[in-house]
Amino acid sequence: MDEGMTIAQVAQRTGLSAHTLRYYERAGLMLEPPPRGDNGHRRYTERDADWIALLTRLRASGMPIAAMRRYAELVRRGQNTYVARKELLEAHRADMIAKIEQLRSDLEIVDYKIDLYSRRILGEE
Repeated sequence: MDEGMTIAQVAQRTGLSAHTLRYYERAGLMLEPPPRGDNGHRRYTERDADWIALLTRLRASGMPIAAMRRYAELVRRGQNTYVARKELLEAHRADMIAKIEQLRSDLEIVDYKIDLYSRRILGEE
């Protein structure tokens, strides 16, 4: 079995380290363990790489590992979990929106302070 991508290739493609990829596998985040080549090394498929890309986006958006694991479990269980998957993603979306709103509020304060210092530097205040 020589087809597929090596862990180094997937790491480069996804921006994750080989250590993180192995962790994702141990943590139960992969849909299935990557098959092994004749040399015993992991050989990732396009499907694996696409799944890892999704995991990367979920993690970057603040989804906890436990929720990612739950999502992976639901996907592994098949089409009868669409409702549960949708609900999980909707809850995550709501969390993301709340974080975005908090960041907007924080940005307003930073912008206010920048404006204040700009006026003081120009002697307008």
